[in-house]
Amino acid sequence: MVDIGLEEEEEGKDSVGLFVEHMIAFIETKKLNKVSIIGNSMGGGLALHIAHRRPDLVKKLILMGSAGIDFPITKELDDVWGYTPSFENMKNLVAAFSNDQSMAENDNLVEMRYQASIQEGFQEAFSAMFPAPRQRHVNALSLTEGQLREIDIPVLLIHGREDHIIPLDKTSWKLSQILPHAQLHVFPNCGHWVQIEKTQPFTGQVIEFLKQ
Repeated sequence: MVDIGLEEEEEGKDSVGLFVEHMIAFIETKKLNKVSIIGNSMGGGLALHIAHRRPDLVKKLILMGSAGIDFPITKELDDVWGYTPSFENMKNLVAAFSNDQSMAENDNLVEMRYQASIQEGFQEAFSAMFPAPRQRHVNALSLTEGQLREIDIPVLLIHGREDHIIPLDKTSWKLSQILPHAQLHVFPNCGHWVQIEKTQPFTGQVIEFLKQ
């Protein structure tokens, strides 16, 4: 049992490494000079890994409801990563993502996202990314406190106060205390979908941060 657990943990780390190396290769191939990266949720964790591994490539980070630090996986995140296609399951996910529960009552929105999830090959690829037990995927996305302290660039952390998928107090709040040049903005009455529920103020925050 111990050996299996170790193999599973390494698989998670290898997947994160593959994503990170892919992005680094893309930046280098495009000959981009000091990019700023916006990362949402899992993408935030990957952005932190890129900045730590190749600080020469990254100018600034904007992280929204970001992973990247150890926390106990929530039921809501486990449900997202364990999603199996059905209209009802998608409705439940929309309710989990948003603070405004009227979104989950919008059948057109739910149907649009459900239809996207049943495109050929989608479910097979998605489920292969996050096999159970899923705590290991949170762990694989996480950097140590020492690694985070080495990220010596400006970081804007943005989080919805009512985010139940990746909780504010377990992630962005802690990151704001560790990352040397981090600032944190918390949107009230907002879940995991900051970019959807707070589109205009979110966009303003990002533009102002990039201008600085």
